[in-house]
Amino acid sequence: MAFMTKVRELPKYKRPREKLERYGPVKLENHELLAILLGSGFKGVNAMELSKRILTSLDKDSTVEKLKAVKGLGSAKASKIIAMLELGRRLFGPTIGSELTPEKVYEECGDVRNSRKEHFVVFYLDSRNVSMAREIISVGLIDSSLVHPREVFEPALRYAASSIVIAHNHPTGNVEPSTEDIEITKKLIHAGKLLDIRIQDHVIVSKAGWMSLRASREEIF
Repeated sequence: MAFMTKVRELPKYKRPREKLERYGPVKLENHELLAILLGSGFKGVNAMELSKRILTSLDKDSTVEKLKAVKGLGSAKASKIIAMLELGRRLFGPTIGSELTPEKVYEECGDVRNSRKEHFVVFYLDSRNVSMAREIISVGLIDSSLVHPREVFEPALRYAASSIVIAHNHPTGNVEPSTEDIEITKKLIHAGKLLDIRIQDHVIVSKAGWMSLRASREEIF
């Protein structure tokens, strides 16, 4: 029987801890961040694969007992995850797990809004318009070739999201949407309709503030 490669046997540039130290947390995917917390998986399944499995079951109402239903996750690791979730809520407020507004999108993009590179960010919401997760889809000049519907909606299907809010930063400080911003929004709205996943808003953020395309370009939506 072939076993999955252990995380420590991966090339250094693929190891979550080394990526975190070199690039910071914004460059890591959710399962990579969780893998750092777990430290290890179990026989035949490494920490990153276990993390992916956990994320399909994880929500704001998760408990230790619920998480223990995931194969390979015992009391110790399940307790760490629940403690991490509660600590995050206590220290950094209710953005994940509460209704998402453009102001909250701006706050949640504090790690990217001052960046010299554009970051395309997607928030995944449940049927109550509550944010379940945030993922950075691309880093660099935002155009239609980089922001492909597949990359945006694959996590939406994984999280069983009912709708999404998209956001990106303008390093120039000007939050006025470009022609490309509007075209990308239209493209994603069209793709979302095919999947029955609504685009709620596209928020542009910068060090100077934010702009909601829903508020300024309502006809697009």
